[in-house]
Amino acid sequence: MRNTKTILAAVAVAGVTLGAGAAAAQALVDTKIAIVDTDRVMSSCTACTAAAQQLQAQRTQLQQFAQQQATPLQTEETALQAALKAANGKPDAALTARIQAFQQRQQTAQQQFAERQQTFQRNVQYVNQQVAQRMMPVIEQISQQRGAHIALAKDATLYSATNIDITDAVLAALNQQLPSVQTVAPPPQQQQAPAAQPTQPAPTGR
Repeated sequence: MRNTKTILAAVAVAGVTLGAGAAAAQALVDTKIAIVDTDRVMSSCTACTAAAQQLQAQRTQLQQFAQQQATPLQTEETALQAALKAANGKPDAALTARIQAFQQRQQTAQQQFAERQQTFQRNVQYVNQQVAQRMMPVIEQISQQRGAHIALAKDATLYSATNIDITDAVLAALNQQLPSVQTVAPPPQQQQAPAAQPTQPAPTGR
């Protein structure tokens, strides 16, 4: 008898669970999906192409700076290697000073290049950030106009029909709303040290 009651209780619980699942399924809407080729937007929008040209000029300047720093260092390194070989690997005080000065210049040049390279990378990220911040509201706007509930990036899909692709509309709207972007990122914010607390005078006894 107990087994019968247990089975009936289990069936009742299962019925409630199935009913809730059916209600949830009925509550779902007929989802419509829009597809956006974000890579094409990021590479071919008006602001993007102009920024790409300016960033390429910055890259060229960075490469030229590296070459200007490397050429005299390579010449000096060759001369020091020859001098060290002539001294049988035992440099005197003057040659030792030359080697140390060369190493210092080499370290300074590497540091300067690293700083300029970091600045260039910040500029690239800043351009992408500006485009992405304006592109996302445009995608949402076009998706809503087309009656889509979800917008997916084209590179995240295995197949999509051409009639759900809104890339051209997004690109046209973005060109109107974002004609240009800044290609020089603001300097990184310096973390300010907390202000020193004033020293409280020690209490004096009476």
